[in-house]
Amino acid sequence: MKYRRILLKLSGESLQGAQKYGLDTGVLQSYAEQIRDMQASGVQIGIVIGGGNIFRGLTGAKRGFDRVKGDQMGMLATIINSLALQSALEDNGVKAKVLTSIRMEPVGEYYSKARALEYMEQGYVVIIGGGTSNPYFSTDSAAALRGIEIEADVLLKGTRVDGVYTADPEKDPAARKFDEITFDEVYERKLKVMDLTAFTLCRENGLDIVVFDMDTPGNLARVLAGEPIGTLVKQ
Repeated sequence: MKYRRILLKLSGESLQGAQKYGLDTGVLQSYAEQIRDMQASGVQIGIVIGGGNIFRGLTGAKRGFDRVKGDQMGMLATIINSLALQSALEDNGVKAKVLTSIRMEPVGEYYSKARALEYMEQGYVVIIGGGTSNPYFSTDSAAALRGIEIEADVLLKGTRVDGVYTADPEKDPAARKFDEITFDEVYERKLKVMDLTAFTLCRENGLDIVVFDMDTPGNLARVLAGEPIGTLVKQ
């Protein structure tokens, strides 16, 4: 196994499946099965999920919501998703804990690095909800921050696309996918991997990123086995 401890970033939008809003139980089940198989291989797992399937703070701000309030609503959306994934994991026989960056016991325990590591050592999947707890920071930034804090070997960014391309493959049929690319080259080419705050956090703290298609069952195991799917972003 290539990695000992990972931080898995999941897209909120992916959880809505073919729906326009909310949670698709089929997608949740697929994710839970893949995570179950990954954990069975002995990997320690931390997870951060977006909230865009329920509420996105930036979109709310464009519709007249106060930006801080909008971002706080988005943080709560990530906790709803975290609880849904916890439930799906437990239905698949996986021990899972939700830690929240905002105090809201008994919904979840208040996050700390020590608590997260303690649970991982005990065989729990740890889902960290609530973003960074601060407005103006995305869940990508939360994933980067938590990945660095828990000393993950890699940040796995599970999305609906299968890697990083020279251009948007949906708009440019000539777009070419990278198997590997350096942080510097991503900057130079102005490619979209994560938002700049998250990306810089990873770069400055030596946390490699793998961008891959999470919606294809089995891909998570393939990434963990070191197969060259997706795109590896490294120093």
